[in-house]
Amino acid sequence: MDRLQVFRREAALRIGLIGAGRIGTLHAGVLIANDAVDELIVADIDADRAKSLAEELGAWHLDQPEDLFDISDAVVIASSTETHVPYLLHAAEAGVPAFCEKPISIDLETADQAVTAVHESGIAVQIGFVRRFDTGHLAAREEIVSGGLGDVLLVTTQVHDREAPSEDYIAVSGGIFADMLIHDFDSVRFVTGSEFVDVTVTGSTHAMPVFGTYDDFATTTVTAHLENGAIVVISGTRANAAGYDVRMEVFGTADSIAVGLDPHTPIRTLEPGLDLPRPPVTVSWLDRFGSAYRAEMEAFTRLVTEGGTSACTIDDGRAALVVAAACRKAAVEERPVFIEEIG
Repeated sequence: MDRLQVFRREAALRIGLIGAGRIGTLHAGVLIANDAVDELIVADIDADRAKSLAEELGAWHLDQPEDLFDISDAVVIASSTETHVPYLLHAAEAGVPAFCEKPISIDLETADQAVTAVHESGIAVQIGFVRRFDTGHLAAREEIVSGGLGDVLLVTTQVHDREAPSEDYIAVSGGIFADMLIHDFDSVRFVTGSEFVDVTVTGSTHAMPVFGTYDDFATTTVTAHLENGAIVVISGTRANAAGYDVRMEVFGTADSIAVGLDPHTPIRTLEPGLDLPRPPVTVSWLDRFGSAYRAEMEAFTRLVTEGGTSACTIDDGRAALVVAAACRKAAVEERPVFIEEIG
């Protein structure tokens, strides 16, 4: 029997997962444990890797990712960044709802092909900005919406990876703005409900010169203005020996709040009488956002089965990429760049 024929039967909810790498493996584990998912089918350009993951989880597998679109109720795109747009185009053509990891693409021109196709097809798309499902970021958004902070004056965010990525990854990552700080661009938009007006950038390859080989930064700071009048300061570094550290602080005229600051945050205090951090120290993105990844995929399966509005639309994905492109331009031209210059 044709292997595809096996799947041409009814299932309550059949999810096709493209990508069996690190993030794909995470999503596979979340999906297989999701009561709403009746069947999970894994595919990867490395067919053996897809088979191994599927067998480990008790899922199905296919050799060709393109075959998933004809037999799945929805697809989760967790493959390498350069494949996101082609797979989104497949989803649009097949009329299949899609979850797509960030970024949509490393450049706007390519991303806009997917944005146009998604709008024309009308399929539901959710972009993988996981911080939108983190309890702290959600609470910060509510504080601002409720007026509890008064007028927002200043927002600071930071993201510190524990270890720098491999040189092979650096070469194709799209750079620190599109690959790493894009989460911050989205979380600032999400929490504040306000858009970026301009960005100014500084950066360095100090202690990690390999990034300079690819015209990238290892450490960077972005300052920006928002439409609501607030100032934003975003910092990021590719290696932080203490652990994985993602935080946000919001300062208003009535109150100030912090997200991601807890006894396990990987930073050592020198204040007498305090003993921080306490074990287990946060060392990975899964430690920090494990519950958010589960909530993210639960939101997607509800979107597929119940309809409604995506928690993170493809337009949200494009908006964050526009800010990343503005940062790249600001870094290259060594000047402030207005978002309207990018489009």
